[in-house]
Amino acid sequence: MSKSRLPLALGVTAVGGIGYYLYSAGGEPKVAQKQAEADAHSVSARLRGELPGRGKEAEKDAQKYGAQAGAKIDSAYGKTQAELQKAANEAEAYAKDAKSATLKKVDEFDKKVEAEASKAKSGILGWFGGGK
Repeated sequence: MSKSRLPLALGVTAVGGIGYYLYSAGGEPKVAQKQAEADAHSVSARLRGELPGRGKEAEKDAQKYGAQAGAKIDSAYGKTQAELQKAANEAEAYAKDAKSATLKKVDEFDKKVEAEASKAKSGILGWFGGGK
């Protein structure tokens, strides 16, 4: 297994940076520290200056993107509500159809049972002489 060489590279870079600042400061550690801080500050300021969307531009962009996002959310909400209403209407219609079909089958069953019961009743009464 090979070990990562990243710690070694970072260490060499740090030693090189310290050596550069000490050499340019003439061996004075305080002066080298001040130079390093000044360079860090200038790099930081340069990076902050190059960041996109600073000040008013960032505020305008944020408002524009916020409005777009709000419109998309409203649109999605409206579509969802419409689809839910449609599904509810379809479910209600299906329930009504199922109910009417069930009641129709129950009525048919009742008629058949009544017809068979009357046949059976007349047949039994015929056995005991209670016909006509």
